[in-house]
Amino acid sequence: MPESNFVDYVKIYCRSGKGGRGSMHLRHVKYNPFGGPDGGDGGKGGSIYLRGNHNYWTLLHLKYQRHVFAEHGGNGGKDKCHGKDGKDEYIDVPCGTVVYNAETGKYICDVTYDNQVVLLVKGGRGGLGNFQFRTSTNQAPRFAQPGEPMEELTVILELKLLADVGLVGFPNAGKSTLLSSVSSARPKIANYPFTTLEPSLGIVSYREQQSFVMADIPGIIEGASEGKGLGLRFLRHIERNSLLLFMVPGDTDDIKKEYDILLGELRNFNPELLDKHRVLAVTKCDLLDEELIEMLKETLPDDLPVVFISSVTGYGIAKLKDALWKELNSESNKLQEIMSEESLVHRDIDIKSLPSDILQDEDIEYLDDDEIEIFDVEQ
Repeated sequence: MPESNFVDYVKIYCRSGKGGRGSMHLRHVKYNPFGGPDGGDGGKGGSIYLRGNHNYWTLLHLKYQRHVFAEHGGNGGKDKCHGKDGKDEYIDVPCGTVVYNAETGKYICDVTYDNQVVLLVKGGRGGLGNFQFRTSTNQAPRFAQPGEPMEELTVILELKLLADVGLVGFPNAGKSTLLSSVSSARPKIANYPFTTLEPSLGIVSYREQQSFVMADIPGIIEGASEGKGLGLRFLRHIERNSLLLFMVPGDTDDIKKEYDILLGELRNFNPELLDKHRVLAVTKCDLLDEELIEMLKETLPDDLPVVFISSVTGYGIAKLKDALWKELNSESNKLQEIMSEESLVHRDIDIKSLPSDILQDEDIEYLDDDEIEIFDVEQ
């Protein structure tokens, strides 16, 4: 199977710059024999920041950049010369990236909007030169501060797609077909389960040049919250959707039963998902006649909007867009989004549940500049 360009997990080793040493220097010139201390301060080490960038929608650009090093601060010099500050490093990530400690799984920070800058690893502070320690009783201090050491941190970046509508359904429920029919996205479509192996995003156009974003994730099976199938890894991509669109084929024996199974999997994965607004779409209605559709309406749940659609013939697509737009812009949904953003609580992750390629540790030992010995070629 060819390697996918969709990367939603990345493990990165980060190291900030250490602070430069302060200078211990006494000024001696013939025209000023008692010049006193003039040692300058060391420069601060570079820090590492995360920066939101809406031009990225995956972590592919960081897949082969597993180590990020900030520049060390320069040492202070004589004549009160300040050492050079180390250059800061910025890691551009797509909006919706969550950062965890790779060793403990603890939540660190979250990047949710464009140009948001979050400090990840702070650089060391530069040491003070002996000029800063002069006093009336100690006019020639012969000591200076060393720079603060660098900080090291290994983090795991986890991407959660930001979309307005998230598609939830079993394999072969018609999610990818719907996304391709209402947007310009072209996900792979075939007549076998788990055709979709990675999430897809599409922009759905609406009336008066308005639009909303729809996200398609791989199909969920019963037991996905326990690790079966592909649903567990990709269920987090609908945690930040404003609206959930449940899709059940019309030729299913019991539509309400399948809907309850999907609802139960979301409840087991994250109970907060049940607080989101929901819409039920009965797909593949080109296989049903009007009489059968009327009979099915009596057996469907009445606590959410239900729309019968056919992505192939276009039946009910306009009605589905109207229902989605109405739910997205309802006052209760907007109020719920504001409350969820203010009271957003991130859960720590279980390191053992991550993909195997993320858990592979690289046995690399990095030496500081002061620890590197230079030998003669002949030796």
